[in-house]
Amino acid sequence: MANYDFPTEVISLPSQGKCYPEDNPLSSGELEIKYMTAKEEEILASQNLIRKGVVLDKLFESIIVDKKVNIDDIILGDKNAIMLAARILGYGSKYRVQIQDEMGEAHETEVDLSKVQTKETNLDNINVENNYTFTTSTGVNLEWKLLTHGDEKAVEADIRAIARLNKDGASSELTTRYRYMITSVDGETDVKTINKFINNAFLTRDTRAFRETVREHQPDINMEFDWINPNSGEREVKPIPMGVGFFWPTD
Repeated sequence: MANYDFPTEVISLPSQGKCYPEDNPLSSGELEIKYMTAKEEEILASQNLIRKGVVLDKLFESIIVDKKVNIDDIILGDKNAIMLAARILGYGSKYRVQIQDEMGEAHETEVDLSKVQTKETNLDNINVENNYTFTTSTGVNLEWKLLTHGDEKAVEADIRAIARLNKDGASSELTTRYRYMITSVDGETDVKTINKFINNAFLTRDTRAFRETVREHQPDINMEFDWINPNSGEREVKPIPMGVGFFWPTD
């Protein structure tokens, strides 16, 4: 009788597990995932799951072998690595994308996802408590954390809710992310104080420095590729878009 047990692959997490407590299975720095099959393709094709915004949750629950892993614990950089590995295992490393030049003209090009590398990060900067500090130019001491998949879902839900209420159409993405990342302001942890600081006292020169600090701490993969501009012949670094074709390739 044929053996239809699913094949698996062990992938390395960009964080090397250093941001998870010892009793968390993610602390090993590795994760075993199964190759996508017709079952996972059905999940990805489910319009109901897509509308509810839980299609990636269901995909992760299906492909992650260790069911003790709580997908909401996964920090965003590790989540990106899992998505990349799942895509390569499911559909191969070739990914066709549209790149827009300086004249607004779209160019189709093929990206080799197998060449994506882990971002260089000083992992000594991260800790299992997921607690970090930042001091503003005005001397305000902030505590903050790296966002997880669970946080990201909450952020996106808040952004959608605010957009429905916001009549002028102004984006709330940055301030909403800050609300979830910043856990205390000068030792004050209540939501009202944090919101007041973000809206009234978080200066733009500090927000830029803060985002750079986050990037320095965030283990991740470099979702970029070299593109030759057909107009100038110059080599340019472009982001790899994780659009519809990432998990739903047309070819």
